[in-house]
Amino acid sequence: MTISNGFDPHTLKNAAAVREYFRQNPAPRPTAGLADGCAQANLVILPKEYAYDFLLFAQRNPKACPVLEVTEPGQRDLPFLAPGCDIARDIPKYRVYRDGVLADEPLDVEQLWRDDFVSFLIGCSFSFEWALMRAGVPVRHIEENRNVPMYLTNIPCKSAGVFSGNIVVSMRPIPSRLVPLAVTTTAQMPRVHGAPIHIGCPADIGIADIHQPDFGDAVTINPGELPVFWPCGVTPQAAVMRSKPSLAITHAPGYMLVCDVQNADLMGQ
Repeated sequence: MTISNGFDPHTLKNAAAVREYFRQNPAPRPTAGLADGCAQANLVILPKEYAYDFLLFAQRNPKACPVLEVTEPGQRDLPFLAPGCDIARDIPKYRVYRDGVLADEPLDVEQLWRDDFVSFLIGCSFSFEWALMRAGVPVRHIEENRNVPMYLTNIPCKSAGVFSGNIVVSMRPIPSRLVPLAVTTTAQMPRVHGAPIHIGCPADIGIADIHQPDFGDAVTINPGELPVFWPCGVTPQAAVMRSKPSLAITHAPGYMLVCDVQNADLMGQ
């Protein structure tokens, strides 16, 4: 499978090589399926004045916001997840929010960097997709070379400080006979969202149209398949839009940090 600009995602198996590729600012692409076996992470960067409130928000909502690593103020390296990375340059596409409003989607945030920025790396469902595929459960958006569909729900998060909002979920259509396998497989990976929080009727969690995701791309749902919904690391972006901190930087949904840590290392923790 070769996509625009000649990049074949199957040629870059090493996480550091994937990060270096995106550091060069090529045409961005979602990272699902890249560097097989390597964990991926969501990103939230906030000025230090908001860091405690956000850490408390994440601790109170661990399924949607499982924290993998937190930096010191101004730190751009990630000693646990990705030694040698540059968090201001190594994600394919960022989002910049000012007072809760999306202001820009740059390919790096080096020019915006401040010494008081604290980075939060949050577990990503792209990591448990590795386990699903190994178990024989299909992952539709990878099959269709699309971004995963994500939806804002009516399920409230537990508030903390200035941060509040509703949970965002990612959805994967699963053949009904494989749903129990998908549940038990992902339940083994709580550091990357764990088991789904809803199966079946989208309207029950406030989703009006399953074919119109709030983030990402719609995917095919075949006869005999059920939509299965997992908590999503885009939840903090919904909280940022609702809570309106003066400045916040995140990844663009589906455009993750590819880490050196292996998915297998995040199982059973």
